[in-house]
Amino acid sequence: MQMNFLLVKEGLDPTITEKEVKAMPISIFGFQALWSPFFIVAILFLITIYFLITVKWRKDFKYSEPLKRKEATFFMIAMILLYFIKGSPLDLMGHIMFSFHMVQMALLYLVVPPLLILAIPNWLWESFLSLPVIKQVFKFFTRPIISVVLFNLMFSFYHIPLVFDTIKLSQTLHGTYTFVLFIFAIFMWWPLINKLPGHHQLHGLKKVGYLFADGVLLTPACALIIFANNPVYATYSDASIWLESMKLCVPVGTLSGLNLSGPELFSSLPVLEDQQLGGVVMKIIQEIVYGIVLAKIFFQWFKKEQQDADKITEAALLEKAELHPIQSK
Repeated sequence: MQMNFLLVKEGLDPTITEKEVKAMPISIFGFQALWSPFFIVAILFLITIYFLITVKWRKDFKYSEPLKRKEATFFMIAMILLYFIKGSPLDLMGHIMFSFHMVQMALLYLVVPPLLILAIPNWLWESFLSLPVIKQVFKFFTRPIISVVLFNLMFSFYHIPLVFDTIKLSQTLHGTYTFVLFIFAIFMWWPLINKLPGHHQLHGLKKVGYLFADGVLLTPACALIIFANNPVYATYSDASIWLESMKLCVPVGTLSGLNLSGPELFSSLPVLEDQQLGGVVMKIIQEIVYGIVLAKIFFQWFKKEQQDADKITEAALLEKAELHPIQSK
């Protein structure tokens, strides 16, 4: 009866089978839920501020350099990704299917932070980090062991079922935890990416060990999700709780005008399989990102070794010429 009511309300044929109903388009949630126009404004504001500071206002800083094309490119990629993650239909799907949520998590915490670190010029980082309170906080939380452990603890704590469902039902808690976890993701990436003198930096094999530790620490949370025998998140398996959590991305007026029985209307994938897929996707994206970083680390190491070898050879030839000036002629 409820299903037929929904089909009639949406102008569909009540004789459509349940399997066909599961392909219901997410467009029924409206433009605002799909494309987040307010978030577009926020992204445009951030882009404007970035270019004003790094181009027009940079002379107001004691030490500054012209904005590099590479830095501007990294920033624009980060902003486009940020909108794709939190403003596009991906965000809506992340509230319907857990696998999409994990795609969001992987991109938001493993891809965007290093791009932002590289996008902000060093002189701007130095100006920001010279502020008294910021300097002390940043120096403490970017210590390699502290940064990698705290980020993974916060990520794992977030995915404890009771914590996850509680956060997903509160706009304030969800926004706050997402922002704080993003800051800790920046802390986690900082020792690997930054090149500021006087700040925590890792070199050579220490970078490899750091990435390995990061991957190991993230594994338990993913394993809990992948190997669970039952759906563990009520916000994806319980229809009434799922509807409540949808208020985070769908206007209440729009949601109240729909008669939805649950997330199964929008996906043919069973809840448990969707949950397991989410854990797998998170690990795959992590391995891809870390693989790219490792490749860059080995390339830099090889390049440095070649440069050092050339310097050693040049120094040896110079020394030989000084010891045997006649023979060298």
